[in-house]
Amino acid sequence: MKKPRVGVVAYWKGYDRKMYLKAAQLADELGYDSFWVPEAWGYDVFPLIAEMAGKTRRLKLGTGIINVFSRSPGLIAMSAATLDEISEGRFMLGMGTSAHRVIEGFHGRPFDRPLTQVKDTIKIVRGLLRGDSLDQCGAELHRYRPFKLASKGVPHRVPIYVAALKQKAIEAVGELADGWMPAFWPYGELHRGLSSLHAGARRAGREPSSVDVALITAAIPMGRRGATKIAKEIISFYVGGMGDFYRELLSELGFRDECARITELYGNQATRAQA
Repeated sequence: MKKPRVGVVAYWKGYDRKMYLKAAQLADELGYDSFWVPEAWGYDVFPLIAEMAGKTRRLKLGTGIINVFSRSPGLIAMSAATLDEISEGRFMLGMGTSAHRVIEGFHGRPFDRPLTQVKDTIKIVRGLLRGDSLDQCGAELHRYRPFKLASKGVPHRVPIYVAALKQKAIEAVGELADGWMPAFWPYGELHRGLSSLHAGARRAGREPSSVDVALITAAIPMGRRGATKIAKEIISFYVGGMGDFYRELLSELGFRDECARITELYGNQATRAQA
């Protein structure tokens, strides 16, 4: 069994670049394992991590998370290779699909075949970082030419983590990725997701324990009342405002009535604060 590690995940809303840079430096000094930087429709995550890499020594630094639609898989591989070099091997790549409201409404890209897009991105990024020819990476959605990554340091060993909520997506993580990021997953129901993760790993001939699990939870040092308020705001935003994935997940895990109530309140500006 792997030794438990503790990392820090910043929150993208109201992101304060200088404050989180200091937080990463403090986490580095205090012995935290990792620091994960989010991306939505504010800051570009890769320059933020490059800045942190130059101000820290041992802390692992990850994207938590980028979507797989707004950048091509090749560009993601280029960014990963660059940050792997800048951080001297401390970079981790966290990715996911995001949601159709963001991909189509902000990036102007079709939210088509999200699971296949994730699989292709993992295969291409892994292959290019390893030094493989792009046309041999096993992608399904596009026919690529025989490009190879033209940067120093190939092969790069960058761990790939995927935020996934549904069964088939979690199984794909077990098959292809280094780790699973179960966002907003109730700890008491985690065994359901682990079952899918391990099934995917076994299908690919992998040892299930070799796939890392990076739990994301809320730890807010503001006292119980203040922390509860902030946690409710975060959960209500994702359940009521970010699409169907989170609502469907929590409904299936026993919170159907709560999700319906949050969705109803969040959909009306006059009652959103009550959600």
